[in-house]
Amino acid sequence: MNSQNLRTRLVSRENILPFILVTSLFFMWGLANNMTDTLLAAFKRIMSMSDTRTSLIQVACYGLGYFIFALPAAIFIKRFSYKSGVLLGLGLYLIGCLLFFPARLTGNYFHFLGALWILFGGLSVLETAANPYIIAMGSEETGTRRLNLAQSFNPLGSISGVLISQTFILSELNTAGETERLAMNPAELSMIKAGELNAVTTTYVSIGLLLLVLWIMILITRMPKASYQGSKVDLKATLKRLMHNRNYIMGVIAQFFYVGAQIGVWSFTIRYAMSALNLENIELAAGKTPEQVAAGYYIAALILFASSRFIFTFLMRFIRPIKLLIFASVMAIISTLVVIFGDGITGVIALVIISMFMSLMFPTIFGLGVRGLGEDTKIGGSGHIMAIVGGAVITAVQGQVSDLTGSIHLAYFVPLACFVYIAFYAFSNRLMKS
Repeated sequence: MNSQNLRTRLVSRENILPFILVTSLFFMWGLANNMTDTLLAAFKRIMSMSDTRTSLIQVACYGLGYFIFALPAAIFIKRFSYKSGVLLGLGLYLIGCLLFFPARLTGNYFHFLGALWILFGGLSVLETAANPYIIAMGSEETGTRRLNLAQSFNPLGSISGVLISQTFILSELNTAGETERLAMNPAELSMIKAGELNAVTTTYVSIGLLLLVLWIMILITRMPKASYQGSKVDLKATLKRLMHNRNYIMGVIAQFFYVGAQIGVWSFTIRYAMSALNLENIELAAGKTPEQVAAGYYIAALILFASSRFIFTFLMRFIRPIKLLIFASVMAIISTLVVIFGDGITGVIALVIISMFMSLMFPTIFGLGVRGLGEDTKIGGSGHIMAIVGGAVITAVQGQVSDLTGSIHLAYFVPLACFVYIAFYAFSNRLMKS
């Protein structure tokens, strides 16, 4: 990377406030993503469900939410503006949070899934708008570094989401396990479930009200226009160009596997820690559930993820992003092998360390994948957001492997395969650029 690129400002002075507001969205969808990860553990206990059934949460969020909304969002943004896309996405996000209240009144698991679908549809629109918008707020040469900086606040939101879940949701779970619940009379069980679902609902509705304030702030702020904004949409011609762009296609596939790996690694971190450390069968501190104790390792992984993203963003001033991606993907493979074949605290530590190497993957793959797309960037960017469906597909497969084998350790062969493809993409991209 030459010295002229290093001297280029990441964000111009007139775009600092819009950059801060858009970057705050990265924080907010990190909050939602990782609160949802803890819902797998919560609903598994509340409704005594299998790993496969609880993974329907990720199917609703990443399959039906992110995948379905991304392309329509890109067309909407290209026809109108990035700001319009941000307001639409944020609006759906807050409505999804508020819909937890009527879902609580019915107590139906699928009504909660419906609220999460709308919520994550909003996140899909937000990511479709915010990721390319950040890249467009300066020169293309610094776009990947600028996106990594904005994305650095995403894991801070993730950490906050887990802390909020641990404090206001997991701490309210009754310590009774599935066997004990089956032995309870219906009235007693209903009372316990009501208290647990109240904790879930109150938390999400409160966040929805906070989002309403942020929505108003963005509405009244003048946001910069980017090139190609408000252009006529020629979807057929755009898709044809994109389908013939090898780097773009490989990048979307890499993004599919990355998001699948990330969601899979994090969704089952609590389950893995509980199994590897035998938390169900050892004496815990008074009032502590195994899920709460295991969530501590999840928080450690997110803290490492957040700090590492800032470190990798700094290193991009001196090292090409593709070289860092190669290093990170290879180290993720090694760490995952330790998770699979290790046990006890060794396996748990290796699982936490994976987050260090995952931290730069999404924004780096995104930046490399859309580079040079010009007027096709918005539609092209939606392909990377649609690839987030990997979070549903890979997590569902991982849940099934866990159920079929009876081993959460063996289930981590699924994200291992994902990291292998990412390493292949990184090496291939370097060869194409050389």
